[in-house]
Amino acid sequence: MERVSKTNYYLDIAETVSQRSTCLRRRFGAIIVKNDVIVSTGYNGAPRGRQNCNDLGVCMRDKLGIPRGERYELCRSIHAEANAIISASREQMLGSTLYLCCTDPKTGEVIGGMNCCMMCKRQVINAGISKVVIRNNKLEYTEIDVNDWIEDDDSLSGVFGY
Repeated sequence: MERVSKTNYYLDIAETVSQRSTCLRRRFGAIIVKNDVIVSTGYNGAPRGRQNCNDLGVCMRDKLGIPRGERYELCRSIHAEANAIISASREQMLGSTLYLCCTDPKTGEVIGGMNCCMMCKRQVINAGISKVVIRNNKLEYTEIDVNDWIEDDDSLSGVFGY
């Protein structure tokens, strides 16, 4: 029996966390890990006490035909990365790794090719997180050095979405 890699172990946990998401478009799960200790977890959903899209049965961004990565002020959800960051202290996040997984709410299948939105990138940078690992499929993933987001400031490009 082959042992799962440490990276895929954490991505498996992020994938499980994504199953708590209440988004009708995409389910995201995030975990922050430092020194082999899970610091916090987060998934995308409405703020505490507010109705979720799955409760309402409608996604306003879908209804209006808004592409992914745009017009987040119309979204009811707080993103998985933001929820994980909110749940951790800065000291715990300094030098940590954020693991992120996106799944389809209808099929539960992993959706590859994802990235953090511009707003979440800013939060990850300010939290002091060093690396982001994003699942592409059950065995493959993309590793991002957060310093690359600092040096390549996509907020200056004029290109929206991801």
